[in-house]
Amino acid sequence: MRSMFKTGLLVLALATMPIVAVQAGTLEGVAIGAGSGAIVAGPPGAIVGGVIGAVVGGPNLVKQRRARTCWINGRGNRVCGRR
Repeated sequence: MRSMFKTGLLVLALATMPIVAVQAGTLEGVAIGAGSGAIVAGPPGAIVGGVIGAVVGGPNLVKQRRARTCWINGRGNRVCGRR
């Protein structure tokens, strides 16, 4: 029975991961806001900071970065950048 419960939790966690990745900016904003609010004003500041962080949002740390590509330009020089 325990193993079925653990398996069910694992499946549920894996199923919700894409949803969480889409809302990553909001979740990170909540974490940053709650942490800074707790430092400044204690528990009430953590609540207010979390709400403000959810509304404003935060940096999207989950976003995938594009690969850097390099090519040879018309002059024969190697140029690297993001395409």
